[in-house]
Order: sequence, then structure tokens, then C-alpha cells
Amino acid sequence: MSKHAVHVNFAGKIAFVGFGSVGQGVLPLILRHIGISADRITILTPEDAGRTEAEKFGVKFVKCALTRDNYRQVLQPLLGAGDFLLNLSVDVSSVALIRFAQERGALYLDSCIEPWAGGYTDGKLAVEARSNYHMRLEALALRIAGKKAPTAVLTHGANPGLVSHLVKQALLNIAKDLGVEAGAPVTREQWAGLAHTLGVKVIHVAERDSQITDVPKQVDEFVNTWSVDGFVSEGAQPAELGWGTHEKHFPADGGRHQVGSGCAIYLNRPGASTRVRTWTPKAGYFHGFLITHSEAISLADYYTVREGARVMYRPTTHYAYHPSDNAVMSVHELAGRNWHLQKNKRIMLDEITAGIDELGVLLAGHKKNAYWYGSQLSIEEARKLVPHNSATSLQVTVAALSGMIWAMENPDRGIVEPDEMDYKRPLEICMPYLGTVVGAYTDWTPLYQRGELFAEDLDTTDPWQFKNIRVV
Repeated sequence: MSKHAVHVNFAGKIAFVGFGSVGQGVLPLILRHIGISADRITILTPEDAGRTEAEKFGVKFVKCALTRDNYRQVLQPLLGAGDFLLNLSVDVSSVALIRFAQERGALYLDSCIEPWAGGYTDGKLAVEARSNYHMRLEALALRIAGKKAPTAVLTHGANPGLVSHLVKQALLNIAKDLGVEAGAPVTREQWAGLAHTLGVKVIHVAERDSQITDVPKQVDEFVNTWSVDGFVSEGAQPAELGWGTHEKHFPADGGRHQVGSGCAIYLNRPGASTRVRTWTPKAGYFHGFLITHSEAISLADYYTVREGARVMYRPTTHYAYHPSDNAVMSVHELAGRNWHLQKNKRIMLDEITAGIDELGVLLAGHKKNAYWYGSQLSIEEARKLVPHNSATSLQVTVAALSGMIWAMENPDRGIVEPDEMDYKRPLEICMPYLGTVVGAYTDWTPLYQRGELFAEDLDTTDPWQFKNIRVV
């Protein structure tokens, strides 16, 4: 591993919480690119999965499920001032771990904001209370204005996380191609102003996972290329999207939030039963699931332009995800079971035979119509680059690594979202692991080939209305 650049030397200890597909994939990257010995890393996980991988690298592996009652007792001996808490778990409250890390003086990173077990699917809670919008507000409420604190990076995997940096680079690319003087934006107001000037109406996180396997999905089995529990949890949450100022048709099943900035809305239905139209360069146009993700909310908030209390500009932002074909079949079966998880779970890794994960951001509505910028990473490339990774997991793991390094290099920034970070450093770290990074324009719109077989209720005056993007 000496041939790989060490980006930062870290004197503290690292405690992993959770060691699923992402944890197992990020460990070799940490040992490559962060100057730390294996004996200063401890893994806490409720399952035996990954024990062999941890032992191979000489890392301490502790089988232990963190709960409301024991997490402080378990973590206290592992975390002190200057240490790092890497949270890649499910069913463990991110807010609880952030608060604990801040108290201990430790750095922190997670890839999504998790509640305690059952929080995503508690039918006793109102729909909006199960949303990422509310969970994000709860995490941001831990900030203390004007006070330095140990850096805690929220939601920094591939998406949310990496995609926020891709958006900034995409904006600069579009500005250059349109001949718009972008300058060197730094502040939120400058970036939002650039998006407004360019006329970006829509930002999709557009992803098509085409990885396949020679081991077919079985009945009563959920198959995925990353965490099954993570995908099912977020798929069962309400669909969420940042709501743009250009929108003229509020969804009949939509709801607005009564607290916070009101930058996003939710639909009164699961994200995994809601489909949207989008486009990527290799896949072309397709239907993806409108799965809730924190970036849909943080991007809409970050790129809002205000005059006083009035919102003058905001793009519509959301995830548009076509997972692997096995995962699509798994979702259909899950929906037929009224969102009760199948008996068996499988994460595709060694059995993947071919395919890519095409993950990027589609910025649309400007003078050049639409521009996609992102990663086209094949399973063959991923295997050559880093062990214990698929194309899907490597895009996540290298992004988590880059967020960790940024936190170590900026240790007193308090609670930070990806949009608030300097985009250049994470991209610099990620680029060698993203396969082919492409920027591509398209003349496709959601109105393409519509209404040919059946009449449709469309807004032909503006292709980029959510009404046209949503599949009904």
C-alpha cells in the first residue's frame, strides 16, 4: 500500500460504528490514504459479517449492537479528544452519536442521518416526522452559532456527499460553455447566485446501476449492490424533493413543512413506489425511484436566493435512482408485501459478472437544456482499484474517505454539510477511484415521446415542471 499517497497523518484513534458493505470497502482506503496504524482502529458492529476482512487488516473487531441504553458506555473508552467516530451504521441515532462525539472532542462523519431502530417506519408518527427534512433539522439544531467545535461532517457518502461537489463543478462547466463569467464562488450566496444566473431549474442526482450477476434473485429475497437494510429503510420513507420556484403544479399528494426554511416538500407515499424520468449518458432516458435523500433537501436550501424574507430562486432537487435489475425486482416484491422486508437478504459483490454504476448530477433548464456530470465506474475497474468493493460501494467509500480527510484537515468547523465544504479537496481525493468522469449535454426532456399512445396531462410550456418529470 506504500505506492498510494498518504493524504493526512492522523494521531488519534478511529472507531467504526457499522461494518457492512460500505465499512468493509472503506477500511482498505483508510489504511492506504490516512497515516494511521491498524491497531488504532476499532470496529463495532452487531453482526459477524466482515470479521474476516477486519482480521486480515489487523483491525480490532467487536461484535456489539449500539442501543439507546448502551452507546455511551460502549463508546466512551474508544473516543477522546482528537479521535474520529466514523458512523456507517443503520438503526443507530446519528444525532445521539454527533452529540456524544462533540462532548468527547472527537471528529465525526456519517453517510446519512439515521434514527434509532424503527424511526423510519414508525406508523405512529406523522408522515412528515419520518422525513429526512425533519431529521436534518434535528441534526443541524446541534450547531452552536459562533462557537468552534470538533468537525462533524453530515451525510458524506456518494449521495448525499460527493454529488454536492459534482454540482459545483458542473455549474462552473456550464458557465464556461455558456460564456458566463463565474468568478471563483466561495460563499453560499455566490454559488446560489451562479445557479440562478445560469437558469438551472432542476438538479437530479441521476443514477443507473447496471451491475448483473449469474446468481438469480430468489422468491422472498431482497438483493442489492449495497446495504439492503439501508435501501429498504429509505425506500419506505416518504418521497422527498426540494421544491423549486419555477414549479406551477403542486402535487395532489404533496405536503409542506411548517418548520424550517420550507425548501422541500414530501409526498404522502413511499419513495420506492414513486418514479421519475431522468437521463444519464450511457443509459439514456429511464425511470428511476424518487428515493428520499438528504442532498435533495440540502441542495435546495443551499442554492436558494432570497431578497429579505422572499425566496427569489430555488431549483427543484431530488434523487432519481434506477438500482440494479435484481434490486428493482426486490423492490416490486417488497411493495407487494406492503413494505415488510423479505426473509432473506443478499448483497451482490463477488458474484457480480458485469455492469457499471453511472452516478452523477443532471442540471437542467438552462440555455443548453441539460448537462450531466459524474462517474461511470465498472465492476472490473472497481475490483482492480480497491478490494472488497463493487462499483456502487467504491463511489460511496472513496467519498466517505474524502470527507474524513477533509475533517482531519479542518478539525474545528463544527457541524458541516457537504454543500458547505470546499468542493475541490474531496474531488481531488475521489477522482482516481471514480472510473471515467464525464460531462455530457443532452437535448432530452421529460416531454420526449410523450402522449403518443395515450393522452397525458402535460405542461408543454415548461418541460422541466415536476408534473412532467413524475411518472403517474
